Amino acid sequence: MDPKYIYNTKENKEFLKENARALLNFGRKFPSPGGGSYYLSDDGTPWVERPRETWITCRMAHVYSIGSMMGDKESKDLAAQAIKGLLGELKDNKNGGWYAGLSKDNVPLEYKQCYAHAFVILAGTSAYLAGVEGAKELLDEALKVYDKYFWNEEEGLAVDTWNTEFTKLDSYRGVNANMHTVEAFLAVADALSDEVYRKRAGRIIDHVVSWSKENDFRIPEHFTSDWKPDLEKNKEKPDDPFKPYGATPGHGIEWARLITQWAESQSEVNKEYIDVACKLYERAISDAWNADGEPGIVYTTDWNGKPVVHDRMHWTLAEAINTSAVLYKVTGNERYAKDYSMFLEYLDETVLDHSVGSWYHQLDEHNKIKGTVWPGKSDVYHAFQAMLIPYEKVNVSIAKAIYDEKEN
Repeated sequence: MDPKYIYNTKENKEFLKENARALLNFGRKFPSPGGGSYYLSDDGTPWVERPRETWITCRMAHVYSIGSMMGDKESKDLAAQAIKGLLGELKDNKNGGWYAGLSKDNVPLEYKQCYAHAFVILAGTSAYLAGVEGAKELLDEALKVYDKYFWNEEEGLAVDTWNTEFTKLDSYRGVNANMHTVEAFLAVADALSDEVYRKRAGRIIDHVVSWSKENDFRIPEHFTSDWKPDLEKNKEKPDDPFKPYGATPGHGIEWARLITQWAESQSEVNKEYIDVACKLYERAISDAWNADGEPGIVYTTDWNGKPVVHDRMHWTLAEAINTSAVLYKVTGNERYAKDYSMFLEYLDETVLDHSVGSWYHQLDEHNKIKGTVWPGKSDVYHAFQAMLIPYEKVNVSIAKAIYDEKEN
């Protein structure tokens, strides 16, 4: 195998560095005049007809804050423009919190999403570490809003969606928003040394661990208002981009990494969580990788592990690269190193768009480009992180890990 796919070779480290730089270059045109992020098209030009969404803006603020700490000269200004958008056009000064986004005509999109607000916290945290103007103001406000409207201290979980005015809470509860809440809470704990948020992340993780064990390590995604699994949700619309039917193997892989990060960040590591992380990863790869005779990770499966939506989403590969590397570092099991090499070879040969330095965001079951769920290339968050996480500390959020390297 080419050494550039093999973990801990100088060729592999350079391959990741080159692609991280290419992704930073690809995404540079994201800011709108008001700072909200445009959705990017196949070649990285702004897709101005689509809404400027808060979650995409936050992801770009996060990426370019990290880019700034890595020494990329343009990144700090780009991160600052995204922070300006989050403190400006995307912020709801009347009702509080952040709009889901703005239409091309600057009309606010409906609803207040936990998912988007978790990313506001992540953006504020990364920008704060990078020394971006306004970042601490953004982070402080984001934490206040999240604590008031989304975090349920009694349940140890986050609710999902309010109306725009924050007067009516939707009955839907979701694990995806809670997953990114764990990511955001761990980032806050690392950046501000506030262990309250690490404890909260652990409470969410305990629920997910319990649910996964009840479902053969396939995590339920959708729940009723009293947190009963709704296993048949969206069976008639199985490829929904945020609420797909069935199990989402990519999320099982992503949870495995976050659980490992949380467990390894404790003063005393509980190996039972690492064992669960390994089982989540192994279940997802067993169900989803090469499930139909072609390489790639299928988007969703039913509750017996049979593929439902066969498309390959780029973010699932990014998380597989991350998690295989993390589990290899934590366990020393060569199986994970082999998987890591397999994923990188597939990335290089199939998913990387070498012409413009980015990743194709959706491929069909034959690995042909498709755009039904994710047309274009909305942002570079998942792909960029996958070029960094494999060689950073496993017990620290990625922005803090890069910050620590810069400071030392």
